[in-house]
Amino acid sequence: MQIGKDTPAVVTGGASGLGKATAAALARAGAPVTILDLDAETGEATAEAIGARFIRTDVTDPESIAAALSAAAEANGAPRIHVNCAGIGPAAKTVSRGAPHDPALFEKVIRVNLLGSFWAASQSAALMSALDPLNEDGERGVIVHTASVAAFEGQIGQVAYATSKSGIVGMTLPMARDLADKGIRVMTIAPGIFLTPLLAGLPQEVQVSLGQQVPFPRRLGDPAEFAELALEIVRNPMLNGSVIRLDGAIRMAPR
Repeated sequence: MQIGKDTPAVVTGGASGLGKATAAALARAGAPVTILDLDAETGEATAEAIGARFIRTDVTDPESIAAALSAAAEANGAPRIHVNCAGIGPAAKTVSRGAPHDPALFEKVIRVNLLGSFWAASQSAALMSALDPLNEDGERGVIVHTASVAAFEGQIGQVAYATSKSGIVGMTLPMARDLADKGIRVMTIAPGIFLTPLLAGLPQEVQVSLGQQVPFPRRLGDPAEFAELALEIVRNPMLNGSVIRLDGAIRMAPR
């Protein structure tokens, strides 16, 4: 799919980090972009900086997603591109100091990362399916999810996070198969250690140490590199139903 003024894009979690980089790259490519995020202050600032729209959205609430997508479609047209980057990653062990994992925290991670990704994607797909095909292949739209290498090598304290991200990996192929007859492709990126706002707040020596764990290149990933892959997925029609690790060949140790 060629990216331009006729391919409206929606990015959840687009106020910062990987989502911000992706929203900015899509905007530079000419797509009308709408950022859906819970952080209104950062979201408004990001949208203004890159020439996008911002709609405050709670991805744990299907009604909030529906209202946001409706507003985005009214402003820019129904989405042709949907990128899920909204996510959280609190650390907690299955049992810590004799106490079980907080059920509410586990549920929150699943709701934000997994259920939020599914609800947003399925609602965008419903809007895409009503659009006219863009090309002779019958393509109507593209959905890109964000998983993590934790889906495959979850570390100590990542039981909730790894579960949520492995769920995203698991739904990629069946969702692509579900939507194939509608001309909608589905892909997932599983990033390794990237310089997101969470890591940017760590001391420089810690950032360097983390980057040295990556076989090559021996550094933290740049969010712009995630964005480049997301745009390539949109552009390449044969990328469908798969998960791409973007990790510099890292395989995470237990801790």
